[in-house]
Amino acid sequence: MFQCLNVTMIIGIDASRANKKNKTGVEWYSYYLIQALKKIPLKPGDKFVLYSRDKLKGDLSHLPNNWQSKILSWPFKYIWTHIRLCWEIFFNPPDVLFIPAHALPIFCRSKKVITVHDLGFKRFKKVYSFSQRIYAYFVHWWASKKADKIIVPSDFTKEELIQLYHTKEEKIRVIHEGYDKERFNLNENKGKINKLLKKYKIKKPYFLFVGRLEKKKNIINLIKAYSMLFNSEIKTSFPRLVLIGKPGFNYQEIASEIEKLKPLIYQIGYIQTDELVHFYHGAEAFIFPSLYEGFGLPILEAMACGTPVIISNAGSIPEVGNKAALYFNPNKIEEITSTLKDFLTDKSLKYQLREKGLKNIKKYSWQKCAQETMEVLLTV
Repeated sequence: MFQCLNVTMIIGIDASRANKKNKTGVEWYSYYLIQALKKIPLKPGDKFVLYSRDKLKGDLSHLPNNWQSKILSWPFKYIWTHIRLCWEIFFNPPDVLFIPAHALPIFCRSKKVITVHDLGFKRFKKVYSFSQRIYAYFVHWWASKKADKIIVPSDFTKEELIQLYHTKEEKIRVIHEGYDKERFNLNENKGKINKLLKKYKIKKPYFLFVGRLEKKKNIINLIKAYSMLFNSEIKTSFPRLVLIGKPGFNYQEIASEIEKLKPLIYQIGYIQTDELVHFYHGAEAFIFPSLYEGFGLPILEAMACGTPVIISNAGSIPEVGNKAALYFNPNKIEEITSTLKDFLTDKSLKYQLREKGLKNIKKYSWQKCAQETMEVLLTV
């Protein structure tokens, strides 16, 4: 154990994902949760330790009293968790080890809490390589057997764990994610929106998608539905389609579909959050056609910006969107097309979805997520 006087409880957190420069879903979850946990007062003697392979970056490095950073250097790209972190935890175990993303160390003498975000690799095997599937299967099987508590972001993921791994229900705690209220809000800056659109040579109006450009996100069906929409008779200004995100599995086929409608589709790639918020503000609607999600953080971000949300009825998505979104079956291209057409032709829908979205997000916050997570960490 750490040799500290009057320490009543030490909680270690794997901050390696939160410390990444270019973050996506699970990295943002780790980052925002850690930042929110910092705001919760600790009892005298309690202590948090953030483990990372590199020096903590940006706001993550600003540590309150009783918080400590521990850099665990590792020369290789992979297996930091299973060797370097494992080594540290074996010889200097905290009372509780929390893994907000990725995998539990093989050997660990501490109480173990892990967040399982989704089990997409089980449902969409063709989206992952053989080695990725084997690794993901082992990681989640090990977590199901060895974790003292498993946090999941939705009831949907809870049911997936029970069904696919026979995880004991009492071991699982559903804690919804939040969104960054300081960035994603109604404070629209039209000057910055126009400047950004000029930078990327984008014309308004436009639909917006945010996420990895891969098969699981159902980008091909979205583009095919969008093409059908373009060829239909719509008596309104036709919106472009803006795709923001890194290329993923099956990207070549996606790129081929984009090429067919190149003047109408803009592919931006990964961008920083400071720019992303302006894309949300400028969009006619946010479209999320994913086939499978454990939560769906961009849905909350779009709603917080007052952007109407049009999303699939798959996975956890209806749980997050609730009654504040327009839904479609992601496997039916014609239905995606008709849903988008309904949105464009019914002018009242935009206002209705905006107001419902703003009401829906009131129940989500990172502070609430952190408070509930802290309860788990202190009582495991």
